[in-house]
Amino acid sequence: MTKATLEDKQTIRIPRSGSWPESVHIFDKDSAWAVKAALAAQRPLLIRGEPGVGKSQLARAAAVVLGRAFISEVVHARSESRDLQWHFDATARLGAAQTLGMTAGKVGNNNNADLLDAARFLSPGSLWWAFDWESAEAQFRVCDMGMKRPEKPEGWESKRGCVLLIDEIDKADADLPNGLLETLGNGSFTVPYMDESVGMKKGMEPPLVVITTNEERELPGAFLRRCMVLQMGLPTDGNKLKDFLIERGRLHFKMSCTEAVYKDAADMLCEDREKAVNLGLQPPGQAEYLDLLRAVSKISDNEDGQLEALEAISKFALSKHPQETR
Repeated sequence: MTKATLEDKQTIRIPRSGSWPESVHIFDKDSAWAVKAALAAQRPLLIRGEPGVGKSQLARAAAVVLGRAFISEVVHARSESRDLQWHFDATARLGAAQTLGMTAGKVGNNNNADLLDAARFLSPGSLWWAFDWESAEAQFRVCDMGMKRPEKPEGWESKRGCVLLIDEIDKADADLPNGLLETLGNGSFTVPYMDESVGMKKGMEPPLVVITTNEERELPGAFLRRCMVLQMGLPTDGNKLKDFLIERGRLHFKMSCTEAVYKDAADMLCEDREKAVNLGLQPPGQAEYLDLLRAVSKISDNEDGQLEALEAISKFALSKHPQETR
């Protein structure tokens, strides 16, 4: 199925899912083959590149093409590998024990013991859902912590597998990618308060794990060696970059903007991008270009009005550092 569905220049319409908006993604040759390689080797796919080039979107598009459920986890500075496996709310359990102690006498009686059962405070993490959806769903129904579960695509069955996006892994300490590598290599992990470990079941498609980095922190060498790595970036040649942006503009705003608007917005972005690079700053990219088109298409529905708006608001979308002027 993978070889038949992932193709170069394939345009994927991605439906809205949870907090993720509706979008469009184009698989180029490298990204299509990178996904195929990660699936075949059963290795994580690490996607490197500047912000806004579509790293996270590639994972969503792969889930659509492969008919898999999509699960996402955004990493932050305090994230640990355990957080991707399971969450235990010890504070909530302590609060429940204190409340019961004040309102129901001794906490140790049978009824109160059930209310303090550790399973009520244990919620499945993203890796739990990716490894064993049915077990995660059963635990989700037991847990009272109000955690959200991933959305299931219509007609999807757990045996078809998932795409797990671990976003911005470079924000975490080195312990997280190292711990993640061990979990993925074992295909299982242990969970406190449970008699059995959580692992991939026979007959289930192994998850496709897509990991993104914005290069804010170097990743451990051992982790990199066990990943398939895709470098994503914008064309470096000015004319090729403009053509690339205009193509994406047409795809996202086909009926909303004219060719003149696509071109002028691309010219502005390339100009500001060059200035930012010369100053050693993070340059604007595809995300800013699409934001600019989205804004002018909402402000006016005719070419003259959009070109006027483009000139007026481009500095707000493209020049984001104190050193920059437009």
